[in-house]
Amino acid sequence: MDKKVRVRFAPSPTGGLHLGGVRTVLYNYLFARQHQGDFVLRIEDTDRKRYVEGAEQYLIDCLRWCGLEPDESVEKGGAYGPYRQSERKELYRKYAEQLVAQGDAYYAFDTPEELKAMREEVKSRGSGYDSHHRLQMRNSLSLPKDEVQNLLDEGTPHVVRFKMPENKEVKINDLIRGEVTFDTALLDDKVLLKADGMPTYHLAVVVDDYLMKISHIFRGEEWLSSTPLHLLLWQKLGWEKHLPQWAHLPLILKPNGKGKLSKRDGDRLGFPVYAMKWTDPTTKETTDGFKERGFLPEAFLNMLALLGWNDGTEQEIFSLDELVQRFSLDRIHRGGAKFDYQKALWINHHYIKDQPAEALLPYFKNILKEQEIDEPEDRVKLILNLIKERCNLLPELWDNSYYFFKRPKQWDVKGVKKKWSDEKKQFFESLLQNWEEITPFEEENIEKYIRGFAEEKGLKAGKMLLPLRVMLVGGKFGPSVFTIAEQLGKEEAKARMEIALKLFEE
Repeated sequence: MDKKVRVRFAPSPTGGLHLGGVRTVLYNYLFARQHQGDFVLRIEDTDRKRYVEGAEQYLIDCLRWCGLEPDESVEKGGAYGPYRQSERKELYRKYAEQLVAQGDAYYAFDTPEELKAMREEVKSRGSGYDSHHRLQMRNSLSLPKDEVQNLLDEGTPHVVRFKMPENKEVKINDLIRGEVTFDTALLDDKVLLKADGMPTYHLAVVVDDYLMKISHIFRGEEWLSSTPLHLLLWQKLGWEKHLPQWAHLPLILKPNGKGKLSKRDGDRLGFPVYAMKWTDPTTKETTDGFKERGFLPEAFLNMLALLGWNDGTEQEIFSLDELVQRFSLDRIHRGGAKFDYQKALWINHHYIKDQPAEALLPYFKNILKEQEIDEPEDRVKLILNLIKERCNLLPELWDNSYYFFKRPKQWDVKGVKKKWSDEKKQFFESLLQNWEEITPFEEENIEKYIRGFAEEKGLKAGKMLLPLRVMLVGGKFGPSVFTIAEQLGKEEAKARMEIALKLFEE
């Protein structure tokens, strides 16, 4: 590439971070790392009406959990700061005034009431403040120069609008979609600078991308319709030689493929859509994210990478390093990607079962702490290795192991009674009477003794294993029943068998 790769993620601090936003971060990150470039996190907080307290730190925390640390940011600083748009306010007016002086933008003094009346009038035509109506409104194009100057001198509230060229074709070369053409006759005169002096997204994003030397812009396809305005701003400000390349990413769709995936869809269908838990500071409504649901960050990123991209092979499990090596823009799909929560669970299951016990230990220790359980680390790791392949989500580590630490509160009596008999009852009563003979009380020896004991009684040992499992754990689940017995210990295993035996007889 001719110039250094510099990419950015520029979210607005307005609420929870949607998985589509994290995928945008991921693709930025992979591209930057692949080309030894820089990944910048910039906070776009110029819309103060939508600004939400705490949302900026939340965004930073989300990226940290994912392991997608930026090279430059509000926290880390860098050569192109500040990285918070509200701290760059004075920069934007200069460029807005330059556009006005060139005749590419103008002052608009319309009141909210006048704008509302105009929009009502043209509603039937589906148009807005554009070349068809600008001369009918109160602005520096329609008013005499002296009147415009008087209004400015008097401090009359006004905005700066871009003067969209008339009847011109604007062509965008998108890295994913190829050439896309827009007709300026269908585009509005967007506000660039608001009455409070704050820039709108359109002006700020262009100025910041230029000043921060951004080379490639990865963003959702919903921004494609804004790109002709952004391209024109780059041109009118004299920066055409420094134009970035745009790549508009496909939408993440609902599981049925009909429309963009929203938080409401997640609530309705029972899965998260945010990276991490978000609590609305006004309503206090809390929405859990993939982290709280029990996803490993590595699995979350792997899942996101495959939402709209593949490497052309059948491989579905990728480490972050592998993604950096394999990622390519020409393998990003143009169409939307359906979100499949079952596939996400499958990927997370794969990561959990393949993690060494040491990697899962911090998560499991937190679970045990909540349960007020304090066990030697070696035993905890041993149990982790026994149960992790049964888990799709991290909280399931407890669901699949609680019986190693606490006696069951109930037993699946119905599951045993269907095939319970006097013969089985007598077998277990006799086994308990001889329980002390099993020594040492270790898995191999326990299995050998119980199978031999059944054989002596003329019974099939296999038919005794399901009742034994239910006696020890309360249900029909878990690893080898003999392993479970060893981990419980001779006395606890015997106590549970005695309790269950009485329940089976009731």
